[in-house]
Amino acid sequence: MSRRDVVRSLPPYKQGAAEGPDAVKLSSNENPYPPLPSVVAEIADRMRDPRGSFNRYPSMGAMELRTAIGSRFGVTADQVAVGAGSVEVATQLVHATAGMGDEVIFAWRSFEAYPILTVVSGATPVKVPLTADLHHDLAAMLAAITDRTRLILLCTPNNPTGTTLSTDEVEHFLSQVPENIVVAIDEAYVHFNRDPQAVSGVEMVSRHPNVIALQTFSKAYGLAGLRVGFGIGSVEMCEDLRRVAVPFAVSDVAQCAALASLQHEDELTERVEKIVAERGRVTAALRDQGWTLGDSQANFVWLPTGDDTARIDEVLRGEHVFARCWQGEGIRLSIGSPSENDRCLAAFARAIAPAPVRA
Repeated sequence: MSRRDVVRSLPPYKQGAAEGPDAVKLSSNENPYPPLPSVVAEIADRMRDPRGSFNRYPSMGAMELRTAIGSRFGVTADQVAVGAGSVEVATQLVHATAGMGDEVIFAWRSFEAYPILTVVSGATPVKVPLTADLHHDLAAMLAAITDRTRLILLCTPNNPTGTTLSTDEVEHFLSQVPENIVVAIDEAYVHFNRDPQAVSGVEMVSRHPNVIALQTFSKAYGLAGLRVGFGIGSVEMCEDLRRVAVPFAVSDVAQCAALASLQHEDELTERVEKIVAERGRVTAALRDQGWTLGDSQANFVWLPTGDDTARIDEVLRGEHVFARCWQGEGIRLSIGSPSENDRCLAAFARAIAPAPVRA
């Protein structure tokens, strides 16, 4: 198969849908609230500043932002790499570690960009099925390691299931992973995680030189449209990421917004707590309706609707409610504003399958 045929065989990344002026978009795990008012004010000031002129390239090294991130997490700026969202940092990581003939291991189902990024780099994706309770099967992932393994991706909370990995199980896992294999802990949804046993990627970095933690400003900070994420790892690893990064990928406005967001995390905390509270309300209401779903630690919930997924999706769309559906598997439902969630719950109530009629 030619390289072009390999590329053409890739499924395009699917953006969450929303159709119509009154659509409730709960398909992309977006923050339902706009950026913090203080962040918007900072951006407006930056736009009036001559340094913010669009005829100039942004700071490619993003040193001011990297320094602020480093200060926030107790690392040096050299231990931080940035990109256009954490997915672009993940792209840098795959390109820096894996190529033709190499293998990248990740759980499945997990973030759907992983296999795309891997194939584009020329490497082979190794998908390890989740356990029956939708957690990473770390024992199976260890068993999947070969002499061609270069990178392992751990997504926690996992997208789309919302399940987490604990500190103890990740420590045990890392103790058995060869040190020449890079392990990425992708924690894009870490701000919504309330599991006290959950692993901290940044803490793992301080104990394991082959670990890198990935985070983003897209979710909790509400900057999905500006595209800025980051990785925290060893100096050597982050230097490699900067070598393969797309030049000037993080715009001046994105860097400004991210900096301002870090300076106003007190406001962020209040907003995140509202989303976490809504997650609990939505979970309880769906269970009361009769739906099966686990406890999510992200800003979405997962319903394992299996072969009934297409029918349910049709009902939701008929009510102008758009979730992210994988036919034959399940539905990932993002947590929106209270009014959006109310409309969503009403739509799900209409989607409940009628009980079979007995003769």
